[in-house]
Amino acid sequence: MSSSEVENLIIIGGGPAGYTAALYASRAELNPLIFEGFQWGGQLQNTTDVENYPGFPEGIMGPEMMSRFREQAERFGTRFVSDDVDRVELGDGGIQKVFVGDDEYRAKAVVLAMGAEPRRLGVPGEMELMGRGISTCGVCDGAFFKGRKTMVVGGGDSAMEDAVFVAKFASDLSLVHRRDEFRASAIMLERAQATPNIDLMTPYAPEEFIAGEDSSLATVRLKHSESGDTEDVPVDGVFVAIGHIPRSEVVAGQVDTDDEGYVITDPVSTKTHLAGVFAVGDLVDHTYRQAVTAAGSGCRGALDAEWYLRDTEF
Repeated sequence: MSSSEVENLIIIGGGPAGYTAALYASRAELNPLIFEGFQWGGQLQNTTDVENYPGFPEGIMGPEMMSRFREQAERFGTRFVSDDVDRVELGDGGIQKVFVGDDEYRAKAVVLAMGAEPRRLGVPGEMELMGRGISTCGVCDGAFFKGRKTMVVGGGDSAMEDAVFVAKFASDLSLVHRRDEFRASAIMLERAQATPNIDLMTPYAPEEFIAGEDSSLATVRLKHSESGDTEDVPVDGVFVAIGHIPRSEVVAGQVDTDDEGYVITDPVSTKTHLAGVFAVGDLVDHTYRQAVTAAGSGCRGALDAEWYLRDTEF
């Protein structure tokens, strides 16, 4: 499928950021080509009810939302390749190169929108019960557990934020961390400690997630980090908050990244340090990681790319 033609814009990544960038770029008649990947749709493809995206007062299933994003971009002429990008050759201006296997694609500008993925605990039952009692986003799913017994796993600021948010809805919440000391900032730890229905459980780590008769999460088996003793804790919902991994491996060493692998952009735009290369969505976002913020970032990336193409001679 490789072409000798030079594209105006290639977008790498098919989540909310990538599809929104494609929508804006196609409406600007840039005729974008998007490499959405085999697992197109991003993290929302593995999400059930989405209730916090504007315009859907009754909520919407994550896969359906991503299908609608995709269809809207396609309506205005976006072209799709459902393959993963294997490597890139990015330069400071000029023609950018993207490779899928032996096929080479060239473009005047590239928008990076590969997203990030939650870190996993890697214990039995975790993946099987994802979306059936286990979540990686307290802000997204906390309201589903109103009046129920919940648990947050983690020791950083994200875990504290999730715990304080989910505790607004839950009857009680256990904050589980494998060490006695927390990595969270002092102020975030104090907020969690000051919340009446949050109980700190240290030093424990989940060893197994166990389903009940309805095939949803019912029990978490915790293991004491020092004694090795185990304890089965009945629970309705667990939020795994141990960080995210930006999917920047394909551009590593070519664009600037921080210590965690997030792509670094200009503070007031989506520009990377390479002219003609832009980065959007969870690939650059340490903080918010919401579908709506990713979509907004994708809009900015498309506009930045459009202005770059307008003002640059090739």
